Amino acid sequence: MAESMKGLKRTCRCTEVTKADIGKKVTLMGWVQKSRNKGGIIFVDLRDRSGIMQIIFENGPISEEGFEKAAKLRSEFVIAVEGEVMARSGAVNENLATGELEVKAESLRILSEAETPPFPIEEDSKTREELRLKYRYLDLRRPDIQRNLIMRSKVAMLTREFMSKEGFLEIETPMLTKSTPEGARDYLVPSRVHPGSFYALPQSPQLFKQLLMCSGYDRYIQIVKCFRDEDLRADRQPEFTQIDMELAFVDVDDVIDVNERLLAHLFKEVLGVEVQLPIQRMTWKEAMNRFGSDKPDLRFGMELVDVSETVKDTEFVVFKGALENGGSVRGINAKGQGAMPRKKIDKLVEFAKGYGAKGLAYIAIHEDGSWKSSFSKFMTEEQMEALIKAMDGQAGDLLLFAADRNKIVWNVLGALRLELAEQMGLLDKNEYRFVWITEFPLLEWSDEENRFTAMHHPFTMPMDEDLPLLDTDPGAVRAKAYDIVLNGTEIGGGSVRIHQNDVQEKMFEMLGFTKEQAHERFGFLLDAFKYGVPPHAGLAYGLDRLVMLMAKEDSIRDVIAFPKVKDASCLMTEAPSPVDAVQLEELGLEVEPQAEEETTEE
Repeated sequence: MAESMKGLKRTCRCTEVTKADIGKKVTLMGWVQKSRNKGGIIFVDLRDRSGIMQIIFENGPISEEGFEKAAKLRSEFVIAVEGEVMARSGAVNENLATGELEVKAESLRILSEAETPPFPIEEDSKTREELRLKYRYLDLRRPDIQRNLIMRSKVAMLTREFMSKEGFLEIETPMLTKSTPEGARDYLVPSRVHPGSFYALPQSPQLFKQLLMCSGYDRYIQIVKCFRDEDLRADRQPEFTQIDMELAFVDVDDVIDVNERLLAHLFKEVLGVEVQLPIQRMTWKEAMNRFGSDKPDLRFGMELVDVSETVKDTEFVVFKGALENGGSVRGINAKGQGAMPRKKIDKLVEFAKGYGAKGLAYIAIHEDGSWKSSFSKFMTEEQMEALIKAMDGQAGDLLLFAADRNKIVWNVLGALRLELAEQMGLLDKNEYRFVWITEFPLLEWSDEENRFTAMHHPFTMPMDEDLPLLDTDPGAVRAKAYDIVLNGTEIGGGSVRIHQNDVQEKMFEMLGFTKEQAHERFGFLLDAFKYGVPPHAGLAYGLDRLVMLMAKEDSIRDVIAFPKVKDASCLMTEAPSPVDAVQLEELGLEVEPQAEEETTEE
């Protein structure tokens, strides 16, 4: 039978009891982690969000009735215990914060009994994730998940506090907004009052934060939910959280400055890690050429080497063909991997194909300096030696090459570099390597649409010195855009926005929008700009990703209280689910029969 608290007050959490409390009376409440009955004495580990305290029940300090009640305790019962804090009589437990202490119980109340949970509540659970997410309320009791969510709360609180001191105002923007299909798919919400019309859930507060700059608020911040109906991967969720900001009367350096100081503050306060300022900067072009990625992981080397010049006269048709089509030949040197078995190399070739490569050429250098290669028969001895030299190939190294259009070569070698680093154990989660990537291309060419698309969004400011190129060579125009990257993950990005009417019109023209189309999509923003708009710029972090890296987790699901799975469903609430016919009728909607029968399975 569950008992009431009857005016009982908790004095503190379990691990808030210290040596200074020895001899004092305390009242603790929490969940039974485990109970061990040794006959005349019962040991119970009591758990709350702070940790564990050992409770001792024995006849004498507690009544006979109380002792009998303690004998009934099972894991996950919720109890309240009054007792005296003592120095631990048995061996000290080094693994517990309260390992030198125990509480001798004088009274016990069972506030709630519990069925046996479907999996043990323990750190580093080996239970399948689907089962844990189905019973997420139990999973959330695990100390490691609780630490993550406590850390997340601290990051949010410190961010608000820091930004407030920097003069930022926290302003909320609407959740029900207009659909502007740029980028990912919108989640749509049907309107009952306006049949046949829909709101969209925001993919980001982009347009609203720019309007706030037009309205004179000058520094805005919001920790905000965003929604994207896109295919999910390990670090994607249909709803995610941004730390979103916008600043007026600033340029690139101002945005970078305040954000570097914010990151240094968070890492110092939350992890005790010193971030060296200023953070290194690298242009997009340098990042692609050196690392094959605009989010380079700088915890290890293995940089790309462009060997196009070295191989330009060879007869190897793969290299020759790539260069004739305006592409390049580049390689990476996996140090000490020369003895990699053929089977494993074949796996790497398959991996590379997944990123668009037609194949992968390799040279394995043996310990005696001889080599075996997949293409040496098409090259002269001198050409092979020149190639190995260009790659700084030493005895015992494995050299891997991709030849294709630059975009594919970067993609393939960028991914391969990370895959090899993972296999070679080069990725240390205790090391935090930040880098700003700057000067992104303003536009990228889309073969499907046969036009340029905005790499960031249509309101991104080109670099001043590149404005003349908009007419002559649009693909070469660089943007005032910047990403902050940590350990190969982009944790935030932003740009300076266009505030000049003529530049904005030019940009829409480049993207193939007519004036009417631009107005239809972004009319309210363009109208606002007619009434005096300050130069402004912004940045948004993925809060989930940032906390995931700080907590050294591999998935953002481990830092979100109630996450969705890969097919965007929630295993606990079984959302999304059909709704009843009356609700649909009110909204003027009809559901095609087969859609109702589909079940959402992981």
